[in-house]
Amino acid sequence: MKLFMLKWSLSGRVTLLAAVVILGCARIRDTGKVHQHCIKVAGTAFRLYAQDHGGALPFHTNGFGDALLLLVKEHQLPGVAWICGPGDDGSVLSNALVRGLDVPEEQCSRVYVQGLSETNDPMICILFDRRSVPGGDHSYGRGRPIREACMLDGSMDSISDERWPEFSRQQVKLLVAAGWTRQKAMSCYPETASDK
Repeated sequence: MKLFMLKWSLSGRVTLLAAVVILGCARIRDTGKVHQHCIKVAGTAFRLYAQDHGGALPFHTNGFGDALLLLVKEHQLPGVAWICGPGDDGSVLSNALVRGLDVPEEQCSRVYVQGLSETNDPMICILFDRRSVPGGDHSYGRGRPIREACMLDGSMDSISDERWPEFSRQQVKLLVAAGWTRQKAMSCYPETASDK
């Protein structure tokens, strides 16, 4: 019972944080779009998960889609919206959650780099939008195309299309430094050209 109360308490904190972020993000005047997929909330959920699991981040042998669902199943997130990218209604993840299905990685709108823990470099990106959209989620529909990225320390970055190739190369280097093979690291960033 005490463990359940601790879990609920952590879930309550994330829910409160999510509500504050969502309410704090005003409706974008020009497009009528609403900030819906806050990657900052996902970053907090990853940190809470790690606290509950000895520093380890979610991992699932069926792939990162199933690993992302662990954040919802274990009450670090109240729903799937925060692990979905802009323009994703969450139906793939919600359906898998309700029916107990596996989540094909290629159907996820955000890429999760699973297999890390709190002991890894805090600047490793653990979650990012699969595709860029104008303004990202925080300014959806306005501005240049960007991808939002969540780092291991819970911070967020907005990466423009122009910066994405260099960002990807740096992330591959960080993953290799963390002990990953180059091939495994590049599988997270398949469009990245190999450094010569």
